Amino acid sequence: MELLPEPFRTILAFVVVLGVLVFFHELGHYAAARWRGIHVEKFAIGFGRPLAAWTDKRGTDWQIGWLPLGGYVKLYGQDGAGDVTDSGDVAPAHDPRGPRFHDKPVGDRAIVVAAGPIANFILAAVLFSALFIAVGRPVGTTTVASVVDGGAAQVAGLMPGDRITALDDVPVTRFEQVQAHVQPRAGQPIRIQLLREGRELTLTATPRTRPGTEETQPVGMLGVGGGVPSYERTDPISAIWGGVTYTAEVTGQTLAGIWQMISGQRGSEEIGGPLRIAQLSGQVASLGLSSLVSFMAILSVNLALINLFPIPVLDGGHLVFYALEAIRGRPLPPRAVEYGFRAGLAVLVALFIFATWNDLASFGLFRWVGGLIG
Repeated sequence: MELLPEPFRTILAFVVVLGVLVFFHELGHYAAARWRGIHVEKFAIGFGRPLAAWTDKRGTDWQIGWLPLGGYVKLYGQDGAGDVTDSGDVAPAHDPRGPRFHDKPVGDRAIVVAAGPIANFILAAVLFSALFIAVGRPVGTTTVASVVDGGAAQVAGLMPGDRITALDDVPVTRFEQVQAHVQPRAGQPIRIQLLREGRELTLTATPRTRPGTEETQPVGMLGVGGGVPSYERTDPISAIWGGVTYTAEVTGQTLAGIWQMISGQRGSEEIGGPLRIAQLSGQVASLGLSSLVSFMAILSVNLALINLFPIPVLDGGHLVFYALEAIRGRPLPPRAVEYGFRAGLAVLVALFIFATWNDLASFGLFRWVGGLIG
């Protein structure tokens, strides 16, 4: 794929990445529905006019749309986003398609809904495991690859090639640990223990405040860049377990990043949409297959977490409604569900617009338009 010229590489990488992630997400819903005895009427990947369509022997319509921005699984008796039906709409007796989605116990419905995000977590673990088997597991390093001119690290005397061994007497082995220690300590001196050409040194650096966080919760910046991690071979069992644990680590880091945005520790400009995903897909694809697979696995975790947000319309919103139904012992009033899904749709539209705005701003579109106007 790295041999393809732009923009064909970006387009192809975006279609492959998003297509695989959406397919496995919907496959989770499909498999769980089959397991719980719910007929699947339609399995669609992409939207718009179908490029291919067929019906299998079980009566499920399969469709591939030309716009690869999502997909869906239509279950028998599922009448809309809120799954609200008219009480007079009764399924025919001895229906060969089996019970409708609404007629299944709330536990079965919750399993079907949760299976989509779970499938994305499983996909991420499988992809990480395959990478660890093929090229080895990445071994973190704290060797400094670059130092920002005038930054806190350069003022303290850090140099490229230094390997940080401890911060405030706390051992560190990965750059993620360095970042986690530095970010909440803006303006606070940090003792840095390092190795330089075999010699142990101790320096003191005071992290600068990241621009844009002065009025909220300041975020510290040391002003160093990490090097490329090395890889170590491992046996298949360890690789599989490593894929599972690494998926858990990525999940934790993603949740921590989301919380930092909510609490103001990180800027919301990092929120990206389809345009940024397409751009990153092309950039990562140019680095090789292993980088693209790793990016796909990380994005799969993000897709799973996003779908678990308690926002109506998303899987997480459905699960909240089912939890309330289980507590109440009966479904929520149809009007409450309808209003909930309207509000959820409005939130999603607002997030999509905001993410697209960030994408266009990061591409420099507004600066270019401003230059034309000027």
